[in-house]
Amino acid sequence: MKTTRKRYGADFKAKVALEAIRGDLTLAELAVKHGVHHTMIASWKRQAIDGMAGTFSGAGDVARAASESEVEKLHAKIGQLVVERDF
Repeated sequence: MKTTRKRYGADFKAKVALEAIRGDLTLAELAVKHGVHHTMIASWKRQAIDGMAGTFSGAGDVARAASESEVEKLHAKIGQLVVERDF
C-alpha cells in the first residue's frame, strides 16, 4: 500500500512556526495539537527565523527593481512586435 505525503500550505506553516517562536507550548505539544511531527515544526521555525532577516534587509527592493526592469523590457519588445506586425 502506497502512502502519500501530506503537503502543508504556507499559511499553516507560518501559523505553526509563529506559535513555536512564541514558546508558549513545547514542540511536542504543538506537534500533538496540529498533528505534525515535531521535527517539521522545528524546521519551519528555523526557516521562519532565517527568513525574518531578509524581510528587513531590503533584498526585496532589489528583486522588485529587477522585476520592474524586466517588465519595461518586455513592454518595449511588445511595442516593437506590434509595429512590425502592422507594417
